[in-house]
Amino acid sequence: MPANKKHLDPSFHQRFAKITAGFIGGFMITITLFLVPAILTDPVIVLFTLKFAGFIVWGTLMIIPFLFKNGWKAWGIYLLAIILLSSLLLLIKIQSPELYSGL
Repeated sequence: MPANKKHLDPSFHQRFAKITAGFIGGFMITITLFLVPAILTDPVIVLFTLKFAGFIVWGTLMIIPFLFKNGWKAWGIYLLAIILLSSLLLLIKIQSPELYSGL
């Protein structure tokens, strides 16, 4: 049975934004989300956890943009999360550079 046409998104740009936000943005959020505890604790344990839990987090973050009506809004929220996590990494690097030397 084919999908109801009113539920399908006809715009190529919206589909592109949702797919790239889920794939690229979700990957970037997952990596930066696991880098923060890797710097603060033992990086080997956290990066080993990233192999398994990271796939679950990334899969979840790939689905979330399809819940938005506007794919560019999903990209905006993902970019905001990436910027916040990256600035937290930078702040940790500035405050205590000896923690950053292990990675």
